[in-house]
Amino acid sequence: MPDITPDTPATALISARWVLPVAPRNAVLDHHSIVLAGDRILAILPTATARTAHPDLPETVLDHHALLPGLVNAHGHAAMSLFRGYADDLPLDTWLNDRIWPLEGRWVDAGFVADGTALAVAEMVAGGTTTFSDMYFFPEATAAVALRAGVRAQICGPLVRFGNAWAPGPDEAIHQSLALHDEFRDSGQIHVAFGPHSTYALDAAHLSKVATLAEELDMRVQIHLHETAEEVAAARRETGERPLATIERCGLLSPQLQAVHMTALEPGDAERLAEHDVSVIHCPQSNLKLASGFAPIAALRAAGVRVALGTDGAASNNSLSMLREMHVAAILAKAVAGDATALPALDVIEMATLAGAQALGLGCEIGSLEAGKSADMVAIDLSGVASEPVFHPESQLVYATTHSAVSRVWVGGELLFEQGRHLRQDVSAVLASVRRWRDRMQEVV
Repeated sequence: MPDITPDTPATALISARWVLPVAPRNAVLDHHSIVLAGDRILAILPTATARTAHPDLPETVLDHHALLPGLVNAHGHAAMSLFRGYADDLPLDTWLNDRIWPLEGRWVDAGFVADGTALAVAEMVAGGTTTFSDMYFFPEATAAVALRAGVRAQICGPLVRFGNAWAPGPDEAIHQSLALHDEFRDSGQIHVAFGPHSTYALDAAHLSKVATLAEELDMRVQIHLHETAEEVAAARRETGERPLATIERCGLLSPQLQAVHMTALEPGDAERLAEHDVSVIHCPQSNLKLASGFAPIAALRAAGVRVALGTDGAASNNSLSMLREMHVAAILAKAVAGDATALPALDVIEMATLAGAQALGLGCEIGSLEAGKSADMVAIDLSGVASEPVFHPESQLVYATTHSAVSRVWVGGELLFEQGRHLRQDVSAVLASVRRWRDRMQEVV
């Protein structure tokens, strides 16, 4: 994080009715302003104080708005937005093996990934997401779209045991992931991780190789893990151990690991994850839609596990709205725990911001509004009929607010979205490309 001192020149003020900085925890600041120094946060001050100290700065006034860190979508498959609605109302194994993988084999190439990712990024930015993690083929195409759109991304090189259009096998996929990591080694916007799909889609020898490389290069590893009870049962039948045990045996149980889904747990699992500082990525809407199971989020957090939020892909969600994900995560956690106090609103907001940033290894740069951090922010208008009256803005954000309430989005102090307008993407061109893909696929499927 660059040094910010009291002598660093301020460049602008952003003043909001409420500021939710996330750090310190549970803080909700009335009538406060973010003082910007270029792409950084210089200070957070009461608005009256900020205006007195900086009377000549340009100011953005956000009456009736909540200002919070940009949302972090910690797991997804962006290009699969082009499959949105194609294979609904199916169980996971049928959805994946019989519908999605054959469709990918027919259509996925670099152009497909670029166009599908552009659609996903437009949707995510409009909903307040400033950083996303992606695991999909042709990750270099995903990275290029993220760069053009001005958002941050963790790009996970997809590793599976079978050949595909991107790589003929896992060794080449690992090699290409390492090359991508080298390309973006010094990037503040793109961060490359390993993306082994699962323990059933990649053999133990390659999982061990990934563990060694991840430790040597300090790379993150994201994997679908314990997504369903059947996945766990099948692993026991075929290998004699649960996927979590395989992960540990292969050396992947570490702070670098991002374990996605984690619905099928046994006593002691949460404590084991906490001991190794593993991050869990919770995808409640996808889990519910595919009837994958219920992640015990309250129990995981009580054990000290870091839990972040992800939407998964639009082929299984079908939305990439982190606001919707926050809402479902909150109410589902209460039902699973049988406790209405489980996962209060401010905790859910932390999961969607700072916890996600920490899981991706970016907690020193983004995820909270603190002096010195990058000015990644989202402004949400709480003046609509679905949000008023506002007694507690955090409650409205989690339980009442929809995608349409997002009014402005910044990454590194740059405004990417304002009052329904994308400032770095030509959405008309994006939609035209998407409709061409739809027409092509409809002719065959």
